[in-house]
Amino acid sequence: MTKDLLGLKGLAADQITEILDAAVEMKKIISQGAKKMPHLLGKSVVTLFYENSTRTRVSFENAAKFMSANCSSISVATSSVQKGETLIDTGQNLDALLTDVIIIRHPVAGAPQLLAKNVHAAVINAGDGANEHPTQALLDMYTMRERFGRIDGLKVAICGDIKFSRVARSNIWGLTRLGASVTVCAPKTLLPLGIEKMGVRVESDPERAVDGADVVMGLRIQTERQKGGMFPSIAEYAEFFGVDSAVMQKAAPHALVMHPGPVNRGIEMTSAVIDAPNSVILDQVTNGVAVRMAVLFLLTRK
Repeated sequence: MTKDLLGLKGLAADQITEILDAAVEMKKIISQGAKKMPHLLGKSVVTLFYENSTRTRVSFENAAKFMSANCSSISVATSSVQKGETLIDTGQNLDALLTDVIIIRHPVAGAPQLLAKNVHAAVINAGDGANEHPTQALLDMYTMRERFGRIDGLKVAICGDIKFSRVARSNIWGLTRLGASVTVCAPKTLLPLGIEKMGVRVESDPERAVDGADVVMGLRIQTERQKGGMFPSIAEYAEFFGVDSAVMQKAAPHALVMHPGPVNRGIEMTSAVIDAPNSVILDQVTNGVAVRMAVLFLLTRK
């Protein structure tokens, strides 16, 4: 591992595999009910979130605490940021407080990279703008590999708001790097220009997109996008681009249903799909703790 985890775009296949392999060991430990181990004893971890979060923040905090790290959470709304403190100043102050790892979520793409260049602490990107969300993609890939034993050769369909999704970008970089075939499906207004250059197939029809897929991943439709005229209405999006039971019939019989959450039921996916036996949405949440434990361990074993 390098000093930081800022995205999957720049990681080699063996680096991604190293994280996934380490997560396997972490999953074994927590599956045995162990919630206190010494892997990060004496280390200091800070979560610095400039955007709201439930799953990612709690997952990182649990991962750090399970490994005996000293974990602090900074709420930007009540921090010195409100007094005009810059991101670099905040980071350098955390450095001065002997912080070992800073986990940052920020609405501006590139903010984690800027922070990493100006601090000694390891920096983990927990989501920056519409750029990347590397640990979400890692836990998604871990979940796939846990069920299928491999990533190479899998057919993965990603349906939803691709254009504004940092989850989609990280998954595309990671999955294609490990040999999966990725298809994306969304209205043209929710597809970034030139996405084909990332090595994916583009479809505008959900049934064609999921045809024979091993994994069908939904992405949250950010309802605020509708106000910007990205699509005529929520109801129309659900009718023409939502994943329902009829769409899932086109996928492989063993296909997994995935979603990074939070899910808008009845919009990007119906409840029948979300709650189906082949849904691993809650497994993704559990696996997120193991993956983030692995990342924290690998970044701090110096």
